[in-house]
Amino acid sequence: MSKKLVAYFSASGITAGAARTLAAAADADLYEIRPKVPYTNEDLNWMDSNSRSSLEMKDKNCRPALADTDAHISDYDLIFLGFPIWWYTAPMIIRSFLEAYDFSGKTIVLFATSGSSGLGKTAQDLKGSVAPSAKIVDGRMLNGHPSKAELKNWADSLRV
Repeated sequence: MSKKLVAYFSASGITAGAARTLAAAADADLYEIRPKVPYTNEDLNWMDSNSRSSLEMKDKNCRPALADTDAHISDYDLIFLGFPIWWYTAPMIIRSFLEAYDFSGKTIVLFATSGSSGLGKTAQDLKGSVAPSAKIVDGRMLNGHPSKAELKNWADSLRV
């Protein structure tokens, strides 16, 4: 089994496409982080301060329930963790995922998609959700449609 995993949450399918390409490029297994209650278009309306995603992001203690917890994290050394950027950081479901497993001794490389934001302080924001011995680092934005070759070069260049 591969020692690399690409775990991702995708609300609209954009991050899912990037994750599939990255998994193929890095010769990694693929795992989708799914909410127990799927998001609707109304839930994702960031212009509505009462939408589900807006309310979740306002509550730093919010941990949306996961559909499952069968990612077998103990099988992997390197985890690429992907998500769309919401309000300049990772969606709260990413914290749910990180807190559902023991990431001791693992390296987590972040990647994200966004229409206008970068990773910002996302790695710092997420450090409290993983074991102290886990290493969580910024990776890169995977906007557009990066090629498999480009992502292979990036994954191969990581010194983790």
